[in-house]
Amino acid sequence: MTKRSRTSFVPRQATGQELPPDSPLTTKEGWRRFVEHEQSPPPLLTAARQAAPSRKEKLHDDELRRNYHADLPLVNTPTIRKVIATSRLLIQLNRQQISARRGIIISGSSGTGKTTALSQLGRAHEIAVRKRHPRDRSRLPVLYVTVPPAATPKMLAMEFARFFGLDFPTRFNIADVVNAVCATAAHVHVDLVLVDELHNLNLATRTGAEASDQLKYFAERLPATFAYAGIDVEDRGLFAGTRGRQIAGRFTVIPTAPFPYAPGADQDAWRSLVDTLESMLRLHHHQSGTLTGLSKYLYHRSGGMIGSLSQLVRGAAVLAIEYGTERITEDLLEEVPVDYAAERSQAITAPGKPRSSRRRIA
Repeated sequence: MTKRSRTSFVPRQATGQELPPDSPLTTKEGWRRFVEHEQSPPPLLTAARQAAPSRKEKLHDDELRRNYHADLPLVNTPTIRKVIATSRLLIQLNRQQISARRGIIISGSSGTGKTTALSQLGRAHEIAVRKRHPRDRSRLPVLYVTVPPAATPKMLAMEFARFFGLDFPTRFNIADVVNAVCATAAHVHVDLVLVDELHNLNLATRTGAEASDQLKYFAERLPATFAYAGIDVEDRGLFAGTRGRQIAGRFTVIPTAPFPYAPGADQDAWRSLVDTLESMLRLHHHQSGTLTGLSKYLYHRSGGMIGSLSQLVRGAAVLAIEYGTERITEDLLEEVPVDYAAERSQAITAPGKPRSSRRRIA
């Protein structure tokens, strides 16, 4: 089995089809668009057309490819595959359970792909359900919400209601909201609930503990598998006390972390990841294998974090089109900014490496 065959990718929204501000993933309309979008790489101009393109043709070609690279398809990482495989099994096991259903928690530091894994789990599940029920467009098997900062039980319940577009009068009872959410979820056959930003629940406060209880109540009322994602939730008291012990007894934790880079299998896996990203590029003069040859540099520059690696490659591809070089080099990669965590990681893991000058490539 070749390296490339071990690593695949999954589609994501293209920049040219971004969701409007009022239709994020936390609404049924935004979620449906996310699930239904299929991204195709734009075709490259032939050598003859590259030699003498019209101005209109060149502008159109460059714009298509900039949009494509700005939101390059996501690499299907081992973490995503594990999240999907584990959750599919739990969904099967939970279907006959009346209560005490099992779920998963995706936990790790920022930038390690938690939200990506959570959303791709939901997308894979909904596509599978649609294949089993191709004529039933009323089904909405996945519910996606985020925990708001300093969440209260009422705020959390309203996030569930907002996904379905449920409206309530100015004065309403939280019990009415919960009942309406549960009735709607049952009507559209929700069987997977995704809850992101779980770290916003502060169990050390009374309000946070009550919000956690509200989430648990939804889990008891809805005949669905719950999947959570949050930053280092183990260190935030999620498993402490009576509430924590109950969560710990029902949820499987899947950790996310920067890619390791030990000699052997780890480095091979990282090169395979870089190779897959390189295979997606649509640049006229880029030489295949260039990025793979820079895999060590890319590891230190990104800190082994998939989000930072993606930003480097996407940014360099956009610059390559804008500058007209149509190829990615180390100097060009140096022009792409990365997050502070990745910069710190580079300083620690490659302290003696001279930095290339950040200059515009002519």
